[in-house]
Amino acid sequence: MITGDPGRLQHIFENLFRNAIEHGGTDVTIRVGQIDTHGIYVEDTGSGIPEDAREAVFDAGHTSTSGGTGFGLTIVKRIAEAHGWEVKIVEGIDGGARFEFTGVDIDQ
Repeated sequence: MITGDPGRLQHIFENLFRNAIEHGGTDVTIRVGQIDTHGIYVEDTGSGIPEDAREAVFDAGHTSTSGGTGFGLTIVKRIAEAHGWEVKIVEGIDGGARFEFTGVDIDQ
């Protein structure tokens, strides 16, 4: 079990799932898992995020879709940081985006 504010943690997952579908389509696969003893990841099978854009996607107003607000990933990062976590984006095992959260309190 992850220790944190349930409503805010739900918001993280909702934003990441919505983002994966908006960029990867309705047939995208999303995986959630644990990294070691203090980390989790959310990864999708979409097209991924280019390495040189991975920090910029957390900036308020950054969007690559028509009609997007550019706040979804900003909110993800702010909630993670409010919980004392770090978040980074890497390439997923299938080439999609993988969001890794470290410093997470996980009850074993």
